[in-house]
Amino acid sequence: MYDLLVVGGGINGASIARDAAGRGLSVLLCEMGDLAGATSSASSKLIHGGLRYLEQYAFRLVAESLRERRVLLQNAPHIIRPMEFVLPHVPALRPAWMIRTGLWLYDRLGGRHELTRSRGVTLAGSGYGAGLKPELIKGFVYADCWVDDARFVVLTAIDAAGRGAAILPRTRCLSARRAGGRWHAVLESASGRREVAARALVNAAGPWVEQVIRDVAGANAPAHARLVKGSHIVVPRVHDGAHAMILQNDDGRIIFVIPYEGAFSLIGTTDVPCNRGPGPVAISEAEIAYLCAAANRYVARPIGPGDVVWHYAGVRPLYDDGETDPSEVTRDYVLTLDAPAGAAPLLSVFGGKITTARKLAEHALEKLEEAGFRTGPAWTGTAPLPGGEMVSFPDFLAALQRDFAGLDAGWLEGLARRHGTRARALLDGARTAADLGLSFGGGLFGREVDWLQREEWAAEPEDILWRRTKCGLHMTAAERDALVGYMASSRSG
Repeated sequence: MYDLLVVGGGINGASIARDAAGRGLSVLLCEMGDLAGATSSASSKLIHGGLRYLEQYAFRLVAESLRERRVLLQNAPHIIRPMEFVLPHVPALRPAWMIRTGLWLYDRLGGRHELTRSRGVTLAGSGYGAGLKPELIKGFVYADCWVDDARFVVLTAIDAAGRGAAILPRTRCLSARRAGGRWHAVLESASGRREVAARALVNAAGPWVEQVIRDVAGANAPAHARLVKGSHIVVPRVHDGAHAMILQNDDGRIIFVIPYEGAFSLIGTTDVPCNRGPGPVAISEAEIAYLCAAANRYVARPIGPGDVVWHYAGVRPLYDDGETDPSEVTRDYVLTLDAPAGAAPLLSVFGGKITTARKLAEHALEKLEEAGFRTGPAWTGTAPLPGGEMVSFPDFLAALQRDFAGLDAGWLEGLARRHGTRARALLDGARTAADLGLSFGGGLFGREVDWLQREEWAAEPEDILWRRTKCGLHMTAAERDALVGYMASSRSG
């Protein structure tokens, strides 16, 4: 019997499993698809306070997010890095005094400043104006962080497993019923069905949270989920420089233009009500046109649908606070506890975002204490994620490139960004590219593919091409097909 059965392998479920396992609780996490296979790999890939949330007076959320930004940057410097954001000023939209006030407050809510403070800048003739229309003269710069969202989830799950949690991707929770002060659940995977018992059920199913409450757990609860689709496009790089851009749109929303995978720009997101329930979603032609038009207001080289080389969409399970505009719905999280006297508790997670998932997990364990669990002290605030055990990423990378001088330095940097200090174990014994196995293109080699299957639960080509790595973006269709054949032969062998 387990202490916790966690349903959902996104960032919230993985973070709760990690925190609980580190406190000595026995944990089983099941996920019906791949880890980070839905919402958690379809984000804007930012660790940020949410500058625009200040307009909604969400000061607590912003302050907590900014504190978490500092914690996560310290604990995962390989997959999280600082990034400056340029906000061009358009007088017809938000006035300059409002932006200055918001950035002043953003700086102060963030506490200590490992990142650069916000400031006004002249765009014309400076690096901050790169890629922008020449008539955009002035703007503002502030700092937040970029994250590899899918790897954040996987590394969190790896740490949970290292602390004793059972992690079961591609395993669906078919049913869960209370009996004898326990939850009795039926799980199903490709290998068949199994029954497990747990003292508590944690529902971190994201867009499927209400479905788990009603159809899996058979509980009665009011509807709290507000499903909103967010979509992103990837186009050839629209500006030089390491900074991102945050652009105001005519409808009051903002979009990000973020340097991505070297040669590309990531543009998003949209906010579209999702009324047909959870499930696979795709970007619409209207969303592509919206993102292109929003960017074209600012960028010197216009982009169109024909420039899109990749796109993705996800459903965000926001907490329904009654707002009619999807962009105004709170991004804060809400935890509900269904714990009748003498019955096993059901903890359900609504809302949340990647930045606050670690703190959400702490609050989830506090909630379980209300139901009689003895969970031990919080610990994740100073614990590096796997691969993050380093003084600084530049120093680690320099040592890695020195010790593996026979391998391409640029390729080693990409590998180090994905795996951090774990890259040394992956590379053990490799001296030249010939030691890395079959080259699939895009910087993906057989040795890493084997590692991802063995160490990170990668089971399908998509798991590797688009989540464990982003190599698929740099590969031809034939190269991606070669990976399909390689993985199929390794399974059959």
